[in-house]
Amino acid sequence: MQSTAIVFQQPKSLALTGLSLPEMGEADVKVEVEFSGISTGTERLLWDGTMPAFPGMGYPLVPGYETVGRVVDAGDQATLKVGTRVYIPGSQCFQEAKNLFGGSASKLVVPSARALPIQESLAEQGVLFALAATAFHAHSAPGTQQPDLIVGHGVLGRMIARLAVLAGGHPVVWDTNPARRSGAVGYEVIDPSTDTRKNYKCICDVSGAGSLLDELIGRLAPGGEVVLAGFYDTPLSFVFPPAFMREARIRVAAQWSPPDLAAVIALAGDGRLSLDGLITHQQDATQADAAYRTAFGDADCLKMVLDWRQVV
Repeated sequence: MQSTAIVFQQPKSLALTGLSLPEMGEADVKVEVEFSGISTGTERLLWDGTMPAFPGMGYPLVPGYETVGRVVDAGDQATLKVGTRVYIPGSQCFQEAKNLFGGSASKLVVPSARALPIQESLAEQGVLFALAATAFHAHSAPGTQQPDLIVGHGVLGRMIARLAVLAGGHPVVWDTNPARRSGAVGYEVIDPSTDTRKNYKCICDVSGAGSLLDELIGRLAPGGEVVLAGFYDTPLSFVFPPAFMREARIRVAAQWSPPDLAAVIALAGDGRLSLDGLITHQQDATQADAAYRTAFGDADCLKMVLDWRQVV
């Protein structure tokens, strides 16, 4: 079996390439991909070659961990029926290229446990579940608190803000780009230069800009917490005395876990968590090179989705 996949041949160079799929196991499913998302966080680092040492890193490489498709074949022990629409957070099904994260292809063979059923009505919005699960993981685990300041109003920042409002919070969001200050529902987005507040109890940074750490520590209330929910490709440091005086805490939000993903699929499925207004661009997968450049270079692009339905 063959699949057409996006392959990063080297930094900033990609091609649509035919790759072999493995034979299906008894618990596997074959999925025809409908949509995949382009991540402007980790996938950008793979694209431009700045990803720090990471398991599975190298070229040629199949990216992608935001995939929606439909089951077209299922092994005898698979838990899903043919026809089910599913979300797949990446795959390991290609041998001729590294799979980090292996989901940007026209067809995938994955264990049925890795293909998660989603509501039919969500369609391409299903690609947002990895970001939603990341947002949920950052502030919904036992012992964590909802943020009262979020830095960055991209898709992840918006998702964290929506979940905070859903939990009864009233967060403020910073964004320096005026075009990114629209689209808030139930919270306020402001220019950080206009904010004089210095008593935030929990600040969540999704900007990935390590240079902001001293500024954020300076905005904390005593005993406050900075949560690092972005991905940082350079070493982080901070001036100690301001952090000492505030008895500041710094927490790194790791990758989501399967329960986080299940939680946000349930929240979106019954309408409590809205995914509306987050996908701004969509392009045929045959135009992947242009789509990646738009996703990483156009400030108006919140989320780019690739449409695989015409790709064999």
